[in-house]
Amino acid sequence: MPKERHELTIPVEVKSVNLRSCVTSETPESSAGKAEIRSRVRLARADQDPATAARRDEARTSRVLAACRRLNPGWIACYVSVDPEPSTSDLLAELADWGVGILLPWLGRGSHKPSWAEWAGEPMTSGFAGIPMPTSPRLDATALSRADLIVLPGLAGTREGVRLGQGGGWYDQALAHARPDTPRWLLLNDAEVVAALPHDPWDQPVTALVTERRWIECGGE
Repeated sequence: MPKERHELTIPVEVKSVNLRSCVTSETPESSAGKAEIRSRVRLARADQDPATAARRDEARTSRVLAACRRLNPGWIACYVSVDPEPSTSDLLAELADWGVGILLPWLGRGSHKPSWAEWAGEPMTSGFAGIPMPTSPRLDATALSRADLIVLPGLAGTREGVRLGQGGGWYDQALAHARPDTPRWLLLNDAEVVAALPHDPWDQPVTALVTERRWIECGGE
């Protein structure tokens, strides 16, 4: 019997964007809409065959590295991908070879507040939920102010810069410590770029969406 394919369709209403740096729980109205979209995206990602995922990762990584060469950042904050997220494995390896300063999430057990750690290519250890993390000393949330570029995970995004994350609020809290002029690039599969998303006032915006097919500069209201 053929495997059922999960197509990503996200029918949501357009709301005006009002983004702040505060953090709280999702409202009941937005929580229900976000939960449905998260479920659809996770199903679609899990349904990717390995060859398709690898092609998407290669194309997206090439696009990000080309932009990094133009930007020439001294420090980059990035996430460590876990399948089936858009992969950062090759991206991080290449950046480490360049000698760029890299900050990765510090996800030690028992800590729910955003923290970071420097990484320069060393083997990682297992953090919260099995997510790899550096073994170097923990840095507090303000370390993100070093970053000249932030590469973000997420499940969906809009051209206006609204990002849908996993629902824990970690990055919304973390991004409150970023410099206001620091670019924020969200890595997605192309089908995860949508016309609109439910959002809350504390949801932090991104400045660009990067997919395997295109680069989208975000902006507007």
